[in-house]
Formats: sequence, C-alpha cells, structure tokens
Amino acid sequence: MTGTRIRERRMLIGMRQADLARDVGISPSYLNLIEHNRRRIGGKLLVDLARKLDVEASALTEGAETALLEALREASGVATGSPAELSRTEEFAGRFPGWAQLLSDKSRRVDELERIVEMLTERMTHDPFLSASLHEILSTVTAISSSAAILSDTKDIDPEWQARFLRNLVDESQRLNDGAQALVDYLDDTDGEDSWYSSPREELETYLEKRGYHLPELEQGKLDPNTLIQNAPELSTRSAREMARAYFERYMQDAAKLPLERFAPMAQEALVDPGQLALQFGTDAATVFRRLACMPEDQMHQRIGLAICDGSGTLTFRKPVEGFRLPRFGAACPLWPLYQSLSRPMTPIKAELEQAGRPPERFTTFAICQPLFTQDFNGPQVLEASMLIVPAAQTPSSPPQPVGTSCRICPRGDCVARREPSILADGF
Repeated sequence: MTGTRIRERRMLIGMRQADLARDVGISPSYLNLIEHNRRRIGGKLLVDLARKLDVEASALTEGAETALLEALREASGVATGSPAELSRTEEFAGRFPGWAQLLSDKSRRVDELERIVEMLTERMTHDPFLSASLHEILSTVTAISSSAAILSDTKDIDPEWQARFLRNLVDESQRLNDGAQALVDYLDDTDGEDSWYSSPREELETYLEKRGYHLPELEQGKLDPNTLIQNAPELSTRSAREMARAYFERYMQDAAKLPLERFAPMAQEALVDPGQLALQFGTDAATVFRRLACMPEDQMHQRIGLAICDGSGTLTFRKPVEGFRLPRFGAACPLWPLYQSLSRPMTPIKAELEQAGRPPERFTTFAICQPLFTQDFNGPQVLEASMLIVPAAQTPSSPPQPVGTSCRICPRGDCVARREPSILADGF
C-alpha cells in the first residue's frame, strides 16, 4: 500500500503527479504505476519521494499503526448486517486515516458503554428500592388490566359495579403514574432529593434538605422536638422519627453552646480555622462543624458540606455541597480525611482536596474524630468522625489530594486506594 500512501500524500499537499515525477527523476507514467501499487518501490527513490512529500519514509511504508488496524478488525467482528471487507482493512486505514481513527474511537466507546450498561444493570438488579418499585408498578398494571378486562368482557354488568370498576381504574392509574414518576425521579436524582425513600435516614436527610438544614424553631426553644416531628409529614416511619428526635435534641444542645446571635458574626472566620472558634466558645471542633453546616445560607453566602461517620466508616450524616458528591449507597472514598481521622482520634486534620468531576472542584476540608461518652469508663469506645467541606477560596499553594466519591464511580484509574474497578470510563 506504499503507492496508495504516496498518492494520498501528494494530493493532500496539492502537488501534481508530473511535478513530483520530474523532481525525483522518473517519468509520470512510472509514478502512476507506483501510486496504483503496480510497481514495488524502495531504496533511494523512496527516500527522494518522502523528502519531496515532506514526510518520513517510514510513514509511506509502514502504513497505519498496528493498534488502529486491530481496532478496525475488532469493530468488524461485532458489526451486524453486511459483512466487513477484512481483506481491505489496511487499504481503508491507509487511504482514509481520519475516518479509520474515528471509526476505531467510536467502536471503543461503544464497547465501554456496553460494559457500563452491563455493570449498571447488575447494580440495579441488587438495589432493593428498584426491585420493590418495579414489583409495585407491575402489580398496579395487573390490577388495571383486570378491571379493564371485566368492563370489556362483561356485557350486562350492573351500573353500580361498573362505577366501582371505573373508579378502580382511575385510582390504579393514578397510583401507576405516581409510582412511575417516583421511580424516574429516583433514577434521575443528582442532589439527594427524592419523594420516595429507601431508608429512614434518607427520610430525615430529605426533610433537612428541604429546610436548608436550618431549624429556627429549635434555635430559641420555640418548639420541642416532638412537636416538630408531628408537623413533619416527610418523617413517615417510626425509625425516621426516632432518628429525627435524636438529631433535633443534638441540634438544640449545639444551639445552646453556640447561640446564633453570637456565632453568626464569627462564622466566616471559622471557615479559615474552626479550631480557634471552638476555643473561644469552650466547645469541641465537631460542634462547630455542625453549627456551620446548619447556618442559614444567606448568612454564609455559600453552601457548606458536612459528612459524619461512625467507627465502621458508615456515613451517618450527609450534607452534600455542589462539586463534592457524597454517596447515597455503599462506602465513600477511603482517601477522605474523614476516614484518616478515625485512626488519629482527637487530632485535627486539614487537607486540600480535588474531587473528580467536569471540571474537578477543589475544597478545603477539616476533619476530626472524637469519642462519644455513651455509658461509663468501662463501656465500649464509640468513635465519631466529622469532616467539614468548604469550597476552596483560592488556589492552594501545594497540589491538592485527588479524591473521588466512591471507588465504584470514581474515574481515577491510577488511585492507590482503589478497592474495585470503576463503572465509568477511565479518566475525564
């Protein structure tokens, strides 16, 4: 295919066949035979042609890269419909290198997407919420089908029963619509908000998200936690209400230690060093973290994130911030300072992080792990780690630590802490 590449290169630079033949000392008819692969070429003539065409001689003889040819052959192996002309693969790559590369890239992308779909399908299969939701939708469809069949097949149905079946159709159709919409919202959800919850903790977090994590009723003791729970229809399960009661009681204790009227004017300074504010108020850093995370956003002028986990590493509280995703299911990134603090109780950690994204976002994080005094000195040690997440105000002086959300959806393929392959394509 050397002749084909000579011809394509000559035409690309706009040189006439006669001019090229004259420059290298051969006749136009002989060059024509070479360009149509009817004469072999090598030695000094090949070097002269390459010099006149302004390319390396190897570019005319070696042709397309082996990897490109292999990719084209692989693409032809999975193609459907008309069989590909495998015998002309090299000719196609040599004559149309741009199209060949495009086809190779598209084939590789299709292969990656197929793997992603396969992995997502496996994940969805094991999601209890999806299984229950699909079962509910199928049950509703069956009920609608049964009522419609009775109305269609029964000619002399009693008007009263007919009205009942019609009413059932309306009710079941609305139920189907609500269930399908909830499922779509669940799959499309990117902010942690949804109207259908898979756990009591999600009920509480969704309630707090809608309130902006700020509860003015508890700031001045205007309402007790039980009354606030009774006025919260989002907390529909007993477990969610019990978790809310514990959260509200802790919220009131934090508000008593750090009153809003005194704390708010100093909150911006606390984002630089929360430890200093903890010393001024005579409290611990985790309390400052929680107060900063529940401050009204109009006073903070930005959203502050917070993640809390227990000694097992399980997230027990999540307040996400734009650009720094907190996983809803499974474990989070092991490189977060939140988990590093578990091995260093009572040692404050400050770290600049860059979470993978489009584009990657940078954050300043503060983390600390503290023991919870739950029983007495002979009781088991219960640890709780907290990490405050603040959007970086300026470019850090040193390179930030690259982190992800969780290994399952993190695109950083070269991470030393990776524990399982990512379902996403390698790299952004």
